[in-house]
Amino acid sequence: MCGIFGSVFLKPDSEIAISAALDSIAHRGPDLSRFVQEKDFIFGHTRLAILDLTEAASQPMSSPDGGTCLIFNGEIYNHHALRNELRQLNYEFKSRSDTEVILHGFHAWGDGIIERLEGMFALGIYDQQAGKLLLARDRSGKKPLFYAFQDEKFLFSSEIKAILKAGFKTEVNVHSLPFLLALGYTPAPYTMLQGVEQLHPASILTLRKGQRPQIRRYWRAPFGESRVRTSVVQAKQEVRSLLESAVASRLEADVSLGAFLSGGIDSSIVVGVMSRLLGRPVKTFCMGFSGDKRFDETHYARLVAKAFKTDHLEHIVTPASFDLVEKLVDLHDGPFGDSSAIPTYIISELTRQHVTVALTGDGGDELFCGYSRFLAGEWAEHIPKILGRFNQWASGGVSPGAGSRDFIARLRRFASVASLPLADRMTAWCSYFSTDLREILHPDLVQELDLEAPLNWSRNFFESAKQAPVMAQILSHNFETYLPYDLLVKADRASMAHGLELRSPFLDTKLIEYAARLPASWVHRGRNTKWILKEAFSDLLPSEIMNRKKMGFGLPLGTWFRNDLRGTIEDYLGHSSSQIYNYLNQDYVQKLLKDHMRGAVDNSAPLWLLLTFEVWLRSMKN
Repeated sequence: MCGIFGSVFLKPDSEIAISAALDSIAHRGPDLSRFVQEKDFIFGHTRLAILDLTEAASQPMSSPDGGTCLIFNGEIYNHHALRNELRQLNYEFKSRSDTEVILHGFHAWGDGIIERLEGMFALGIYDQQAGKLLLARDRSGKKPLFYAFQDEKFLFSSEIKAILKAGFKTEVNVHSLPFLLALGYTPAPYTMLQGVEQLHPASILTLRKGQRPQIRRYWRAPFGESRVRTSVVQAKQEVRSLLESAVASRLEADVSLGAFLSGGIDSSIVVGVMSRLLGRPVKTFCMGFSGDKRFDETHYARLVAKAFKTDHLEHIVTPASFDLVEKLVDLHDGPFGDSSAIPTYIISELTRQHVTVALTGDGGDELFCGYSRFLAGEWAEHIPKILGRFNQWASGGVSPGAGSRDFIARLRRFASVASLPLADRMTAWCSYFSTDLREILHPDLVQELDLEAPLNWSRNFFESAKQAPVMAQILSHNFETYLPYDLLVKADRASMAHGLELRSPFLDTKLIEYAARLPASWVHRGRNTKWILKEAFSDLLPSEIMNRKKMGFGLPLGTWFRNDLRGTIEDYLGHSSSQIYNYLNQDYVQKLLKDHMRGAVDNSAPLWLLLTFEVWLRSMKN
């Protein structure tokens, strides 16, 4: 794992603050910081050494003839197979690193090397002779990559802050506000800063001097494509075999290994498989929460830890952990909606004190129908549109995205949008605000912004898969939206803040491509989500884990905001001088705050989002 920064097509008088840029992302690679500079490009790299700790594996890495330079963030799990292919083509290697495999692979196969890579990566390759830059990201979007133009030069980096530290000047991009308010994130190519864009997952960007970037998508998860032609018994065996292989390939490292363990199905399976493959106790790490037992999974994690005799550590998150908000906003380079970034940051910090690499269960919900909203989306297709008559009742209780775990709250959320078309319904269930954005935004911005942009963006994914079964459409949409722009962003920023590498076996390409083609009746049976996954590993986990209800990885913010953190949230959002009121309707936000404090509704999720927005805006003034 690493941090990368580059700039190409430099003029002789170009000024790039390379040291400041690399210092800003030093947390991503605390072991070594280096850069190379030639007449028309500069590449920098901060290294977290995982595989081949020698100098020969360091970056930036140049080809033997010096004509090509590579910087790379990630891990390639099939690098041994690719190395053998390249040796057959008479390429010689000076290191055991996957970086050198990519470099020689680019020389052998050109852009085609990207589609041969299995793993997580964001990389930049500059071919000096051709005057061509190539940027690429992995299929699921685990590793981030941002870019910007300034004058004639082009800058890119793992995090936006490095581009800013290099000298790029910008300001708030108000046109991304509808995405932020509706979804809690800004999807590619957008960001919250003018002139800064992010590359789509599974995409390759090529650029020559004086031209606009050419971007092509090289892969899509095949949800809704031809179904697997096999029996359910064979499918169970294949799911198990693919996941076991994915775990095994992610155990290679020259540093210590461990695993996140929530006590949920996905992380428990990963830990169980790791334990059997390694033949020794796995170091496992878990979070708990004070103030509301509905959010605490430590009991289940202990059951799994006991079953596999792991070396288990726990940490309890308290309201005092909320002091991290400014740090987290800085790590995310802007506001973000997922408050579970707090425990993810803390568990990453705890884990890094003991290991350098940790496996996670990320992706299991996305492949095997792990969220109740997936079932609700499918069921609503079969419910008469007369449910629309219940909208008045349903809209009176809880804003979508509020995160309440009460049955009535979930029922209201379901009924309030059940009569909408599928794309609109799934977007509404994930939205941070239940009302029209016209009510939220400052009146001066209403006519300036495209308020339908988030919904239209979401609709496009459903339109492209409209011939597929309903569940396949839902899973595909989530894989393209929530997974890369919420879950994986949160995991990357929180872990890399501490120089911790996270690996996700469920995001293995072969497993994704197989699971995406399973019939809906195999991924869930009625309300029993992840049915085939549970069946495939029924002999591995304790029955209490197999039969437990999903809790999710959330914070008891509703309780905290009304008690320990009441003063904090009111200090940030309760004054007319707050920066957000240059962009948002103050009366609306104040009502949101007051309704939450008197216990009428749980507005903790939208309040968290607005809090991070305010913190970010204040930081922009500094």
